[in-house]
Amino acid sequence: MSSPKAINRRQLSPLVSLALKTVGIVMILASLLDMIILPMPYNFSGDGSTQWLLSFTTQVVDRGIIPMIGIALLLTGSWVGSDLGTAPQKQKSWQSLQFWALVLSCLLGLLYLLIFPLHLNNVRIDSQQSLAQIAQEADQAQTELGTRLNAEVQQQRQQIVQLLENEDLLEQAIASGQVPEQQAELLRQFRDDPAALDQYIEQRVGELRTQFETEIGTRREDALRTARTEALKSGLRIGISSLLLAIGYIIIGWSGLRALGQPNRAG
Repeated sequence: MSSPKAINRRQLSPLVSLALKTVGIVMILASLLDMIILPMPYNFSGDGSTQWLLSFTTQVVDRGIIPMIGIALLLTGSWVGSDLGTAPQKQKSWQSLQFWALVLSCLLGLLYLLIFPLHLNNVRIDSQQSLAQIAQEADQAQTELGTRLNAEVQQQRQQIVQLLENEDLLEQAIASGQVPEQQAELLRQFRDDPAALDQYIEQRVGELRTQFETEIGTRREDALRTARTEALKSGLRIGISSLLLAIGYIIIGWSGLRALGQPNRAG
């Protein structure tokens, strides 16, 4: 006589098999639907295609583990059903859910195997475009440097000239402490020797040019370093993940198809 525990196990096992297969199918279909819908609108060529391809491959790889879990659950559910003897006995292998899940696994393995070099190439192209844009922006800033210098110098010259033209205003600014003593000496020197003002302005132009060029160079180096780091991180993370997913899917699919074919060869 069967024990109550054995009877309960027989009653629950078909439910477990059905639940595993249902969850597996839902996970597979939902993840495939995400991979199809999220990259819309598609842009395989034209302006921005490299950025779109990078986004597409990143999304596909980031969701790549979900179909694998779904396939594993589906295969586990099918195995539980076959172990109970509830699976159709005369069903051909290509008519079973296991077969198509394994075929899908092989196809996904090939997809991720193709994504590996594709993503690395797109990372390289995007990195080159980013570096070229950074260099172009730095050159443009260098070109605009003359205009910026002129504006700064003209503003300082105008302020100095206004003080020199108004003796009372100059003495009042010095007396009130608005002008430091060192600057006051310079202003008196400019008042006595106007040529000294031109020399001072030339000196300030050189100082400002050095300061601005240093700022431009620092921003350019920071931007270049950031672009290279982001390219390296994306290439390593997505590239290696894609390769691992490809290996996993191909192992599951190829091993499973070989296992399904063995009974047929034996018969």
